[in-house]
Amino acid sequence: MTSDEKTSGPGLFSLTQIRHLMRTEFERAKRYSYPLACLLLEIDGVGVYRDRAGFDAKEALLDDLIELMRKETRTCDYIGRMLDDRFLLVLPHTNPEGSATLSRRLQEMASGLAPEGGDFQVRISIGASYFHDGAPLFFDVLLEGAEEALAAAAGGKFVEASQ
Repeated sequence: MTSDEKTSGPGLFSLTQIRHLMRTEFERAKRYSYPLACLLLEIDGVGVYRDRAGFDAKEALLDDLIELMRKETRTCDYIGRMLDDRFLLVLPHTNPEGSATLSRRLQEMASGLAPEGGDFQVRISIGASYFHDGAPLFFDVLLEGAEEALAAAAGGKFVEASQ
């Protein structure tokens, strides 16, 4: 599999695509009253790693994380690449407990990734927000909650948005 196939292949959506899919899933969740989780994640210090190991090494590390997310998520889940090397996971029919379990598993497995150079410990920070019981009313609020939670999660933590 080439690098282009990894970063644009099935199961990985662009910023525009993932926002559209999130909006669509949010509307479905509202209509059919099922929970929806939104996870925003990033590798801590990936910019420093890029500066030290180079752009190609950083992209290889992100490709490894993409592959890990693909393996650990369901076919009904969506993974999108955001700006600044962050990823958005949209998880239909997922309650807070389910997303916390997935987040812990991703963090544990990501810590086992071995990037080029060997002297970089991979830690991912994850911010989570949820739609359940009719709140929030707009999908943008869901994304903002995940953004705020991710900011609080720096240092390899998992933080849930307060709603």
